[in-house]
Order: sequence, then structure tokens, then C-alpha cells
Amino acid sequence: MNKLRCAHNVDHYNVAGALFQPLCSPQTIGLYAVQSLHQELATYPKPGLVSPVDNGSHRDMDATLFFRSLFALRGYFRHISMAGRREAPFRELQKLGLAAEKKMMTATRGVNTHRGAIFNLGLLAAAAGSLQGSGLSLQENALGNKVKTTWGEAIRRHGKGLPAVSHGSLAASRYGAGGAIQEASSGFPHVFGVGLPVLQTCLARGDSPNQAAVQCLFSLMAVLPDTNLLFRGGVKGLKFAQSSARTFLSEGGVQHPGWQSSAVDIHREFVSLNLSPGGSADLLAAALFVHRLQS
Repeated sequence: MNKLRCAHNVDHYNVAGALFQPLCSPQTIGLYAVQSLHQELATYPKPGLVSPVDNGSHRDMDATLFFRSLFALRGYFRHISMAGRREAPFRELQKLGLAAEKKMMTATRGVNTHRGAIFNLGLLAAAAGSLQGSGLSLQENALGNKVKTTWGEAIRRHGKGLPAVSHGSLAASRYGAGGAIQEASSGFPHVFGVGLPVLQTCLARGDSPNQAAVQCLFSLMAVLPDTNLLFRGGVKGLKFAQSSARTFLSEGGVQHPGWQSSAVDIHREFVSLNLSPGGSADLLAAALFVHRLQS
């Protein structure tokens, strides 16, 4: 049985002198979640999305607001990891998520900055807590499988009973897209099948963390039926965003000498059309989180 491994930037040895890595504590899992959200925010260029450079297509939020939101969420991921370690039912995870959302809304004065992250990274943190509590590996798609097998059915039932109030849920209802509920209940296939492999490949070949994150985001945008894009631009807006991402990738992505300028041009087009791939950004943060847990 493989033991869960968690990087801590220091070497640890057992009594026989063999190198091993210690189990992730809930504090470490929580720290990695917040660090991943911070990295997602700092990534640039990101078409239509908020960054420290500008507000993208968002008139009601900026990077400072995101920082306030992150500060309010700093304990949530630790707590939900601890709940996962106890194999808590989905209704308990949901209660923690709703409390975290309330804190976020208080910190941002009613602006939704991290609802998707509270849901996605919360479930992955719970899965990490559960697996590490059993001494199991976090490698490959173990985290996604844990979410799917333990909470997947409850997540689907939860989704059926939800009123369409968020932008993503409204678009999912209107266009028949799966959205965050389908992604999570299915074990995050776009995270483990698209985002994470791209991120790992980029970092392995020596790309900077920012390059790797941009390439990961564009790879997700190219294939994800992003309900945030559907809400803002309908099917036409989604197809435009996917086409723009695919063109960027076909021209070499972040390996192309002029990739920054190309990405900025796409960013400006998205802003002019009021498009924002928020679902893809959420899954970028999830991929960054899983990478930290697996490294």
C-alpha cells in the first residue's frame, strides 16, 4: 500500500536511513490551498480575469478584494481537511463551505470572489485529509477518485436541489452544461486529465511557474464548457473563447517567443466582449493545489 507523500522542502529519514516524505497535516493542506489561490490570482496574462495588473472584465472586483477574500478563507481549508479525515458526510462539508462563503461575502461586501474555489478546493482538501488519514497516496488521480466515490452521489443530489442563482448555475440550467457540480461529482476530469498534466509537463521542461500556469489555463479554456463564459457570452462567447485558446496553443503556447503579447491581445479581446473564463480559472487553482500536494 502506497503511503501518501507531501513535500516540505526538507529531507526526512527513517531509522534505517531511507528517505521518505511525511504525511500532510491539515495545516499544510490548508496552506497549499491558499497558496494555490494566490498563484492563480497572480498569473498573467489571463484573458478577462482579475490579476494584480488589471481587473479584466470585472467592474466589481480587483486584486485587493481577492486578497481580502483569501484572508477570510485561510482557516476553511484546514477545517474541511480535518472533516475529510473523519470521513464526514457531504452535508457536513457543505455546512463548512456555506460558513466559509458567508465569511467571504462579509470580507468582500457581497462580491463573489471565491465561491468556486470554496467548492472545488474544499472538496479536494477534504479528499486529501481522508487519504492522508488512511496513509494512502495522493498521486495520479487519487484525490479525484476519492471525491467521486465518497461524495459524488451526494454532490449530484445536492446539485439537483439547488436553485439557479449563481452565474454558473444559471448558465448550466439555460444551456444544459454540467458546470461545477458535474466536474466535482465526476472526480474533476478536466483537472486530472487536462490541467494537471499540462502543468507538470511545463514545469518539467523548465518553464517558469507563471508560464506553466498560463499554459494550463489556456489548455482548460480550450476544452471546458465554461459556464461563466456561457453566462456572459452565450454559446457564441464560449466558442470564441475556446477558439482563441486553441489558436494560442496551436501557435506554440508559452513556448512561442511572442507568447506574452499574444496572450495580452486575447485578454484585451475578452475584456472588450465582457468575457471571463471563471470556471477555467477555478480549475487552474485546483490543478495548482493538486500539484503542490503531489510534489
